[in-house]
Parts: sequence; structure tokens; C-alpha cells
Amino acid sequence: MRSFKKPLKAEEERKYLKMYRDGDETAKEKLIEHNLRLVAHIVKKYNSQDRDLDDLISIGTIGLIKAVNTFDEKKGGRLVTYAARCIENELLMMLRQEKKLLREVSLYEPIGTDQEGNHISFMDIICTDEETLIEQFIHRHYLCHLSEMVEQLSDDREKEIIIKRYGLQGGEPLTQKEVAAELGISRSYVSRIEKRALEKLKVCYEERM
Repeated sequence: MRSFKKPLKAEEERKYLKMYRDGDETAKEKLIEHNLRLVAHIVKKYNSQDRDLDDLISIGTIGLIKAVNTFDEKKGGRLVTYAARCIENELLMMLRQEKKLLREVSLYEPIGTDQEGNHISFMDIICTDEETLIEQFIHRHYLCHLSEMVEQLSDDREKEIIIKRYGLQGGEPLTQKEVAAELGISRSYVSRIEKRALEKLKVCYEERM
């Protein structure tokens, strides 16, 4: 069981908020660290056997970071109250996205054929190793259009993961584990975001056909 730092008292919270607004990034880290217990508390209601707890913590922490970045103490109230709403909102967004993905086209649906006439799906692309994946993209003329389609992704995290995973913009393709290590999130969370992005790219590709 992971341990979290104790919540800040009101006066401590105000002190670190002022320091952060004055440009002290270590104060921001303090505000985040001392509110991780809040993230863990809110995450409990969304935890289930179908969900990875570390993923939920990561998502909740994103909400916490957004709260620290946007909290306006001049409006009154405490950061902890505002952060609770932001964390909740981030988790609810995840749930809505999960429901949306269930309604979307299956990853196993054919999106085309390879050089031998065999049907291929996005799941084939996801499960293959990087060398085979790049070869398929070249043969199918995906590579020349992929970067352009990726730029149309509205979610910056999705865009970043696709670029890193498939070596776009001159980089080397990375495994999900390597991407997770670079971004400081779990591999399963990378996988989920990657699949979501590939679904969007599939729709974009079909519209071009």
C-alpha cells in the first residue's frame, strides 16, 4: 500500500500557492505531493477489477495538476476543494471515453489488405513488432499520410504517444514500455491511449479513401 504525505493546512497551502505564483516550481511539487492522498481517496469510487489502479491514479493526478495550474485563490475557497472537482472531472472524462470506445468500430474490422491480399486490421498493426509495422505502413502508403493525420488529433497526449510509438518526425519507434517510462505513466495507460488514437486515425483514413 503506497503512503501519501499529509494534507497541507490552510496557511501552508496559501504559502505554497504564493510561492508557485511567484515562479517557484518546487512549491508546485509540494502542492501536488500533499494532495495525492485526495486523488487516492476519489479514485476509490472508480476502482474495479476491470481498471488498473495505477492508471486511475495517473488520470486523477492529471486533474490535480490542472487544478494547481488554474486555481485562483482570489475567488476564495481552498485548493483542495477545487482540486477535488478537477480530479472528479478527469475521471468522469475517462469513463465517458470508455463508453464511447465501446460504441466505436471494432479494432478487428478490416481496414485494407497487404501485398498478398490478406485482410489487415488496426489490431494487426498494434500487435506487430516495430519493423513489420513500418514495412506495412510503407507498402500501404500510410507513412506518407500518417504524420498529416496525426496532426489532426486534438488530444496532445494521443499525438505524442503515436509520434513516439511509430517513430514519426524523424524519431526511432519506441515500445509501449519505453514510451511509458519517458512519460512517467503505466504501460497499460499508454496502450489505452494508443488504441484510442488509432481508432481516430482509422476514421480519418477511411474518410480519405
